[in-house]
Amino acid sequence: MFGLPLIDILMIAIYFCFVICIGIYASRRIHNQEDFFLGGRRFGKWVQTFAAFGQSTSAESAVGTTVLVARNGIAGIWQNLISVFGLPIYWITSIWYRRMRLLTLGDFFEDRYNSKGIAALYALISAAFFMLVIGLGFTAMSKTITGITAKPVNQLSSVELAEYENALELEQLENTDSALLSADDKSSLERLRIENPRKEFSPIDEKILIWVVAIIVMIYAVMGGLEAAFLTDMLQGIFILILSLLLLPFAAVKINTLTGGSGLSGLVQAARAHLPQEAFEIWGSPVLIDFTWYYIIAIMIMSQINVAVQANQLIVCGSAKDEYTARLGFTTGIFMKRFTTLLWGISAFLLVILYSGVVKNPDYLWGHASRDLLGSVGVGLVGLMIACLMSALMSTADALMLTASSLMTHNFFRPLFPKFSEHGYIWTGRVFGFLILLGGVAFASWFDTVFQMLKLLWEFNIFMAAGFWLGVKWRRATRTGAWWSMVSALLFFGILQVAIPMLPGVKTHPYLAKTVDSIHVERTYLARQVDVEERQAEIKIWESLNEAGCAPGERPQSLEVGMTFRKSYETPKNSIFWTQGLKYNQNGVLQGSGMLTLELVLLDLLGGNLSKNPHALNETIRVIIRTCVPFFVLILVSLLSKPEDKQRLDRFFVKMKTPVQANREVDAHEIELSYAQPQRFDDKKLFPHSNWEFEKFDKIDIIGIVLFTIGGLLILAVLYAIAQLGLGAW
Repeated sequence: MFGLPLIDILMIAIYFCFVICIGIYASRRIHNQEDFFLGGRRFGKWVQTFAAFGQSTSAESAVGTTVLVARNGIAGIWQNLISVFGLPIYWITSIWYRRMRLLTLGDFFEDRYNSKGIAALYALISAAFFMLVIGLGFTAMSKTITGITAKPVNQLSSVELAEYENALELEQLENTDSALLSADDKSSLERLRIENPRKEFSPIDEKILIWVVAIIVMIYAVMGGLEAAFLTDMLQGIFILILSLLLLPFAAVKINTLTGGSGLSGLVQAARAHLPQEAFEIWGSPVLIDFTWYYIIAIMIMSQINVAVQANQLIVCGSAKDEYTARLGFTTGIFMKRFTTLLWGISAFLLVILYSGVVKNPDYLWGHASRDLLGSVGVGLVGLMIACLMSALMSTADALMLTASSLMTHNFFRPLFPKFSEHGYIWTGRVFGFLILLGGVAFASWFDTVFQMLKLLWEFNIFMAAGFWLGVKWRRATRTGAWWSMVSALLFFGILQVAIPMLPGVKTHPYLAKTVDSIHVERTYLARQVDVEERQAEIKIWESLNEAGCAPGERPQSLEVGMTFRKSYETPKNSIFWTQGLKYNQNGVLQGSGMLTLELVLLDLLGGNLSKNPHALNETIRVIIRTCVPFFVLILVSLLSKPEDKQRLDRFFVKMKTPVQANREVDAHEIELSYAQPQRFDDKKLFPHSNWEFEKFDKIDIIGIVLFTIGGLLILAVLYAIAQLGLGAW
């Protein structure tokens, strides 16, 4: 059934039943909004750790890492290590959310800027963001599970078979040295890159699969609220760890069996034999250019700015019983994700060694490996892998769904209908949760690849980031400045970039079809077995062309393992202005797809001539513009507008300095003392008598910063060691 044995289907059914039972149990403990949206603020360190780990780790985490490693070599691991330097920052910022003592992060904007309107706008933007995150998880999960249940070639329909053959042709052209390609071959290569034909087909409909999982999430999370989400996150955190480890031993054994190696040394030798040196270039190879050093730095900075304004940060940290529990649980959970990223990266390398010549689309690589490595065991391991993928998605979807529904209920719906009962608001939250999941399902069908969605996610929250950061640390930030910053960024970087492509003729305009120039690149490498085999194939191609009288250049030189040789590359002609690149429409006309990046259009029109830049450089420029402009607008407008009321600002900032007590009565008493004495903690200010509200670090701050900095550096050291082993430096 569905390409799976009965025992695997039974494993999945048992998992579904278990999480639904948790939802029923938790629903009996809900009496008010705080119970539903924050679990009554009663969670300890263990639950907080797995909540942070579970909600930050979805199906796309392991699968997405595999996709990017297959595309970019070891540089693809940066997908989940981009924020590794943020661990010390999380240690500091995590207590902010608990000290706010608010129900949602939207309440922060109302509390700080005295504006229900800004809070409502933040709620709407965040809801769209969480729909996108949930949609990304749905996409990664569905592609992987359909990869697990892929049809054999002899069962493909005529239409599927034609697409499959196109995928094989694309694979052959991309693996051939560009110097050996004729003009017709190069034209075919460009056409097939745009078409991006599939090589994997499944009897399971991806859309139906997404709907089934979405309904399960709706049942347990809508019933049980945040407590159900966090309790299942503990279970799902364990499943995610299983997901991270499950393929490793099976892949390692198969590689050593095929190559005659043993242990770690056998795997290292297999990697050196079957993967070219460019796969271990930590800043990306000439043709695999998604991650250059300058793009990674730009995304790192943007990521640290953007992640702080995600509303789920307050939900996770705000549900802790005290601030120390919040910061320890949250930062430890995020560290766990960074560590498991290394496991995903190692798994990805092993899968690329085994299947790089079999699976063309890396989105399906994890699924194909699961079917091949686990299916032969016949004890339900494929079903366990599917349950792990679903749990990884569901642990994120449930928390984010509830976060978004709390924002929409508390900051959008409540101001419009202030006289609802607590019971009414709880049911309103459930309805919004249902709608958020529907939006996630819709986003899952909008994008072609996991990587397209990842890039948008990294950049999305820039609309609100300036209002948050400057609101927390700069007294001079005003409501007017926050409005201008958020609305201008939303309009220029969001609404117009979606709306303008809807105008007639925009998508097919010749100027907007502009691409970066293809660059001829040559690199020198030491030949490995994979290079020897590729060169033999290239020689055969040259000889066949020579017989036809159209061979380009001289006959390629034969290679032996260990020889120095030069390899030629033609970089892809990536679209400059369209987020999803260029595609052929139903009439065979080339047109833009996705959002239109207006900032790059304007820069090019002003003489930037972006076609001469590498694709990664254009992406870096776009990231820098999006990061800086909202901060510049808020600072400028705030300085030109009237300052906020001093008494209200004093109450806000003294509350942010008052430590949270586990006992609610004691905590309420401490807050009243702070309100009565707004200068109570001024001795902690790093810049006294200024508008900046940075505080001096205490002993706990310093210990946490040092420990998590060391932890992050150790993770990077392991990444560097893997690269050196693969390059043969050790």
